[in-house]
Amino acid sequence: MLNRSPAMNEEKVYQEKKIPEDTIIRLSYYLRALIYFLEENKKVVSSRQLAEFLKISHHQLRKDLSYFGHFGKKGVGYSSYELIDRIKEILGLNQQWNVCVVGFGNLGRALSSYKGFRDQGLCIKAAFDVDKNKQNKNYNGIKVYGLDKIQNVIKKENIRIAIITVPKENAKEISNQLYKTGIRAILNFAPVKLSLPQEVILKDVDFSCQLTYLTYRLKLSEKKNF
Repeated sequence: MLNRSPAMNEEKVYQEKKIPEDTIIRLSYYLRALIYFLEENKKVVSSRQLAEFLKISHHQLRKDLSYFGHFGKKGVGYSSYELIDRIKEILGLNQQWNVCVVGFGNLGRALSSYKGFRDQGLCIKAAFDVDKNKQNKNYNGIKVYGLDKIQNVIKKENIRIAIITVPKENAKEISNQLYKTGIRAILNFAPVKLSLPQEVILKDVDFSCQLTYLTYRLKLSEKKNF
């Protein structure tokens, strides 16, 4: 069983702490692993089992969780059900967040079709694109609008988060337009650095950088085995 103080008190405590960004990202991996364990009917899991599954240090796992309170029972482990609920609460996944995708090319369409978002409380409500052949059509239940509809649709659908998948030459203009509509959280897949007010929560995803990390590690591995 989880052993923790009232949620309101814990919320205040960890809001006052400076939580490392990597810790927040790892919480998502912990959540995914716990869901897997639960699907395997493993209702209690130890920090060592969870850490080994994710190939990280169990000391790191316990340190990450310690930012948010006291979890589990010594010598027993964590309740999968309760730790899943707690991590969802910490990450804000115990409520629905409405999302839009701007740029409905191959990447935008793939992201819009990803069913895992809805499982985490992320609901893609609309997409936007300049291509008139895509506009006013439904793709797996998601309607595509022209860019001129951004303000009205975002307001109507209470969209809080935007995903940008447009070419880099259009990304800055799009991000400014989203900001003017009230969007304060953006996941940017365009390979360009966006300049937005500090209040905007901006996360850049560059596939080429991730791939170069793989080429670097692969090169080292091949040298080692040569």
